Amino acid sequence: MKKFEYIITDPIGIHARPAGLLVKAAKALDSTITIEKAGGGSASATKLMALMGLGIKQGDTISVTVEGGSEDTNTAAMERFFKDNL
Repeated sequence: MKKFEYIITDPIGIHARPAGLLVKAAKALDSTITIEKAGGGSASATKLMALMGLGIKQGDTISVTVEGGSEDTNTAAMERFFKDNL
């Protein structure tokens, strides 16, 4: 299991468009990706409505957990995704 933290910089947070891109990116990987909002709540990165339901806003810190599959490669891919999109 690999884990990293990220502070959301997108002015709107995780809303429909980036959440959809995140789901698509997570489904392409062979690991289970879980997003956890600091202060409570977590969701699978492949579940669009669950991600949006976390209410993640700009400035929120999230933890991303990558389990199974090619953990090192998939963790790097997720870190790159967040830096590029959120």
